[in-house]
Amino acid sequence: MKGLILCAGKGSRLHPLTLSYPKTILPVANKPILYYCIEKLVELDILDIGIVINKSQKKMIKEKLDYDKQWGIRITYIYQNEPKGIADAVRHAKDFIGADPFILLLGDNLITESLAGLKSSIERQESNAAVMLASVKNPQDYGIAEVVDGKIIGIEEKPINPKSNLAVLGSYAFDSTIFKAIDSISPSARGEYEITDALQWIIDHKYSVSSTYTDKHNVDVGTIERWLEANRSMLRNMKGRRIYLAGCTFENTQIIPPVIIERDCEIKDCVIGPYVSIGSDVWLEGCHIENSIILDSVRLKHIPYQIKNSIMGHHSVMAGLPRSSKKVIEH
Repeated sequence: MKGLILCAGKGSRLHPLTLSYPKTILPVANKPILYYCIEKLVELDILDIGIVINKSQKKMIKEKLDYDKQWGIRITYIYQNEPKGIADAVRHAKDFIGADPFILLLGDNLITESLAGLKSSIERQESNAAVMLASVKNPQDYGIAEVVDGKIIGIEEKPINPKSNLAVLGSYAFDSTIFKAIDSISPSARGEYEITDALQWIIDHKYSVSSTYTDKHNVDVGTIERWLEANRSMLRNMKGRRIYLAGCTFENTQIIPPVIIERDCEIKDCVIGPYVSIGSDVWLEGCHIENSIILDSVRLKHIPYQIKNSIMGHHSVMAGLPRSSKKVIEH
C-alpha cells in the first residue's frame, strides 16, 4: 500500500504567512504539519509516499524532508501547478499509484487518529473506498456523509441543508476504482474536481464505501484560529510539561506550562505560557505571551502589552511600544 499527501494548496487564508512559506511545513507544537501525516503512514509501515506539490514549493519542502531523514521513507514528488481540487490532485498521482491501493491525506490536516481501520478495509478488499467520519458542529463547512443503517448512501460537499453532522475528514483509503470515478466527474460550481463527487460516483455505481469513526477531530490548519487550536491541542497532550532544546538561556523568566521552545533561544524578563510554542533562534525580552506561536528568528523587546492568541511570523521584529499594562495584543 502507498501513501499520498496533498500539499499543493496556496494557503491563501493564512496570508501573508504563507506567501513565502508552504502551509504544510508550518509548525504545530514546533513540528511541521506534514511530519504528522508522514508519521501516521509510517505507523502502518507505509513507506512509499507521494507528495503532491506545486513547483514553487519543492525547494522548501524538499529541504525540510531532506534535513530530517528519520523515517526511512521513499518520497516521490508529484506536481499540480493549478489548484483544481482534491480529486484533480489525485489524478496527477495516477502514474505513481498505478494499480496499488493507497491512503490519501490532506497535508494541512493535523491527524491524531490511527489510520489502521482505513488501511484494513481496503487491504481486505471489503470496500473500494474508505473514509474517516466525525461529528461536527458546523456541517455546512465540510463534506457530509448520509448514513442509513450503518451504510453510507450519499456524500455532499459543504451542503446548505446537511443530511447529517457526520463530516468526511481529510483521511481516505482507495483502490484503483477512484481513478475511474475521477475521470467520470465534472468540475463543481466552484470549478474544482471534488473528492466528494468522486465518492458519490463510487456509491452510485454500486461500489462499496466503508467508514471508520473518530471522536478525535482532525484539525484543518487553514486559518489563524485553527492553527492556534491545533497548537493548543498538541501542547495539551504534553500534560503540563516544559520542553526546551539545546542552547536556550533564561533570565528572570516565568514559564507556565505547557510550553515548547526550540534550540538557541534567549529569553529574559518574560512570562511565557500557557500554550506557547517558540521556534529556534528567538530572542525575547520583557514580554508576556500566552496561547501563541512564535516562529523562527523572531525578536521581541520590551512589549508592554500581553501578547495573546497571536502568531509572530518568521524574522518578525517588534519593540518599544508605549507602556500600558492593561492592553492585550490579539491577531
